[in-house]
Amino acid sequence: MVRLGHTAAMTAGTLAILIGGAAGALARGGLAEVMPHGGGAWPWPTFIANLLGAFFLGWLLTRLVERVAPTTHWRPLLGTGFAGALTTFSTFQIEIFDLVHSGHVGLGVAYALTSVAAGMALAVAGVMVARWGRHW
Repeated sequence: MVRLGHTAAMTAGTLAILIGGAAGALARGGLAEVMPHGGGAWPWPTFIANLLGAFFLGWLLTRLVERVAPTTHWRPLLGTGFAGALTTFSTFQIEIFDLVHSGHVGLGVAYALTSVAAGMALAVAGVMVARWGRHW
């Protein structure tokens, strides 16, 4: 038997993910529109979206855990929804495959390594920015 309060909380969480996901997908789509790229070129829209998402998640999760009163909707709205739709591992993989398959092996490897290294560095930077000034 499902309690009504539990169902309402699940619905609110799902709605938060839906709203955040719509905003994140629009942001990523906007990047792709203003920065189109062709085959054999560095995939800037995905690269930028994934790096922004890495920084944002580092900042957000640290901020929510260490500085904000607990709530049930910020993490699904901004983390799962917005950042989940903004970033894309599947497109990242396809772009690497396309670069390698079209003969741009060095560019594909560089894109993969740079994306992972820069993403980790920006996630750490996001944590540091969230923690900066927390004792003020």
